[in-house]
Amino acid sequence: MARDYLKTALKTATSDAADVRETVQTILDEIEKGGDKAALDYAAKFDKYDGNVIVTAEEIEAAKALVPDRLKDDIKFAHDNVRRFAETQKSTLSDVELEVSPGLIAGQKAIPINGAGCYVPGGRYSHIASAIMTVTTAKVAGCNHIVACSPPRPDVGIAPAIIYAADLCGADTILAMGGVQGVAAMTFGLFGLPKANILVGPGNQFVAEAKRILFGRVGIDMFAGPTDSLILADKTADPMIVAADLVGQAEHGYNSPVWLVTDHRPLAEEVMRLVPGLIDDLPEVNCDNATAAWRDYAEVIVCDDREEMAATSDEYAPEHLTVQAEDLDWWLGRLQCYGSLFLGEETTVAFGDKASGTNHVLPTSGAASYTGGLSVHKFMKIVTWQRATREGSRPIAEATARISRLEGMEGHARTADVRLAKYFPGVNFDLSAKG
Repeated sequence: MARDYLKTALKTATSDAADVRETVQTILDEIEKGGDKAALDYAAKFDKYDGNVIVTAEEIEAAKALVPDRLKDDIKFAHDNVRRFAETQKSTLSDVELEVSPGLIAGQKAIPINGAGCYVPGGRYSHIASAIMTVTTAKVAGCNHIVACSPPRPDVGIAPAIIYAADLCGADTILAMGGVQGVAAMTFGLFGLPKANILVGPGNQFVAEAKRILFGRVGIDMFAGPTDSLILADKTADPMIVAADLVGQAEHGYNSPVWLVTDHRPLAEEVMRLVPGLIDDLPEVNCDNATAAWRDYAEVIVCDDREEMAATSDEYAPEHLTVQAEDLDWWLGRLQCYGSLFLGEETTVAFGDKASGTNHVLPTSGAASYTGGLSVHKFMKIVTWQRATREGSRPIAEATARISRLEGMEGHARTADVRLAKYFPGVNFDLSAKG
């Protein structure tokens, strides 16, 4: 089987990626050393904002008053869907225990992470939905302290709708600081905040690099690149809807790949005809992003059949995967690599991005081949425990001593020896590695 590329990407998602590591490392080092003052200096430089860093209760109430009632209702609707889905996810985790062998019991506990730092972009677009997705999920998980961090606009502050959403969803603190300095403030526990144990949420390349550098000191949701989307469509798909969905995702950014994979050439050709007009009809900033994304990163691929379509999709491992084709159950069973799956014309990526309940913080750049997106599970630690009776410990101790000696770890072996000698005096155990 051979794929026919009617449109090939001129660039990859990392073609124009700036070498930001040195810049980000310098900022992180200076803020860790200089503390609150250094963070405020960078905020003044990049955010150009000199208001309160920690949004006050009075400022939260003032922001709420600026949000129209209809938008409040929409935010509440989205929050309720995300909350209920996260609660269902959490119900799949339970504390368990097993008697591994007579007298030896091992168990599992799910413990919420203490401090969560949720980054909410507020630059090119005000990502209200990101506040909903990250803060709500951390709250359902049971995190003890949740910081919502978002870049303020000069002389204005954080967008009121973001403040409203973050507060509604359960943020304990709202931090008016963007970029690397905001990530650093949450990580290092500046401005009197508890240190974050995990950082989540989308951001620009500087935010992503800061999270990457800090990973290990703190947990992160994932290494994120530009958002990407793939549509699988057959002859039954509506070309206008397919084209609109591709354009809708291309507006994310100039380097956001969108891909169409189909086994019906006429559909592919019609979609390619429609897309430029739909892009031209967008507002200017959206049009500029979508034009560059479609021109430089989009691909249109014609396959022989649906199995080849599915294999192609799994190879790309898209962040967002849409199926507009017959026999949706077949696709649900067959597809393996995606961040989130949207089955049928009646749903679309934008639904998941904003309000349907599934999380929109998802793996990009092929990472869906090995990981899923943000969920309540990311905010919880699965830990284990064990206890034993003296009789129950006997076979474990014997095996441990012999395995440890075979590995050359005599100190390990002797921790087993000392227990056997204490619990079973006078018993002659063969604990050599040779047996």
